[in-house]
Amino acid sequence: MLKFLTRFILTGLLGAGLQMSAHAQEAPDALIKNATNEIIELLKTDKAIQAGDVKHTQEVIESKVLRYFDFNKMTGSAVGREWRNASAEQKTQLAKEFQTLLVRSYSNALTQYKNQTVDVKPLKSQPADTEVTVKTEVKQPGGKPVAIDYDLTKVADGWKVYDVYVAGVSLVANYRDTFNQEIKANGIDGLIKSLREKNAAKVIEKK
Repeated sequence: MLKFLTRFILTGLLGAGLQMSAHAQEAPDALIKNATNEIIELLKTDKAIQAGDVKHTQEVIESKVLRYFDFNKMTGSAVGREWRNASAEQKTQLAKEFQTLLVRSYSNALTQYKNQTVDVKPLKSQPADTEVTVKTEVKQPGGKPVAIDYDLTKVADGWKVYDVYVAGVSLVANYRDTFNQEIKANGIDGLIKSLREKNAAKVIEKK
């Protein structure tokens, strides 16, 4: 389910990357709304994405999106309580490999865009809030609307996404059980090794 719907997630997240520098201090719901409108336009006009060019799509994601994720927070949540026992170097490696896994696993999602529209719900929050959830609804021709919620955290240079919920299912939590099983069996270093092997295998598959 998550893999199938990730094209909706990346629509919003890629849009956040396109707009973030211009709207760093903008309210999170306004940012997501403006961002989503721009990415929809990009998906309509980028011929390489429309043609299914996975490498180009990866490059777009890496150049427009990743610096607006809080990957340390995202990875820490996916790893769970063992995150605090990891060294600084292990945390860096885990975040790097998790980021690569997400990009390589889901680049195909953007090439499957089929004229969806996104309705961003008004945000109920206080000025002092440092974490918020922006709720959206993705409407797809011939299908039921899909609820996509974005968890964002406020940092020095604006807002960053650290989790996404598709129909109530957390993208980060989707990996938690697998990560915990690997850590119990082989420790933190075993998880890093496992992620590296998966990422290397995906490179081979593309060739």
